[in-house]
Amino acid sequence: MGFSLFPRSVKFYDLFKEQHRKLIKAAVILDELFTDFTDVEERCKRINIIESEGNAISRRIAKELSMTFITPIDREDIHEINLTQEDILNLIKAIASRIGLFGFDRIRYPARRIVNNLRAMIEELGHVLTKMSENKRSEESFHKIENLKHECETLLMVGIGELYDGGDETADYAAILDIVKWKHIFDRIEAAVDRAESLSDVLEGVVLKNA
Repeated sequence: MGFSLFPRSVKFYDLFKEQHRKLIKAAVILDELFTDFTDVEERCKRINIIESEGNAISRRIAKELSMTFITPIDREDIHEINLTQEDILNLIKAIASRIGLFGFDRIRYPARRIVNNLRAMIEELGHVLTKMSENKRSEESFHKIENLKHECETLLMVGIGELYDGGDETADYAAILDIVKWKHIFDRIEAAVDRAESLSDVLEGVVLKNA
């Protein structure tokens, strides 16, 4: 008989899935923003609303954990899954907020590709959560997430390299400021990708411990 990570009597699975729905919704809007650089203010507002809703779910998970004596998986794993999904959502908000604030006239191609990969990683994490609840194997999703992370690392190096490529001491203030702004954006995108990989590691660890 297969193991059950999330028994029906416990709400953690439903709450994780609800939390993830907010996460993927925000990731989709961010991807659309980076792909079609229009309606920036409206899309940023929508992400802010989703982030607030996600934080409320995170608090519910923390409260449920504090009131539950026996948990379906290790308490530290429940806490880490909750915290990491919240972190990714907060970073998506941070990326969108800076895009809205910095007044860019275009989105750099490497950043667009990385954000698209981030969305794909988050989608695969959703598949993992579903498979965990159904006692199914998730190796394929973990492999996809790892490959997407490696591609993001390459794209990040390309993106950072392009920022400084051809720069010289005569660059005007606006050009230098643009470099600084984009460095902030790339830093947040990299952090979001790293946290998505961390969530994959946590989920994979849970599967291995309960196999």
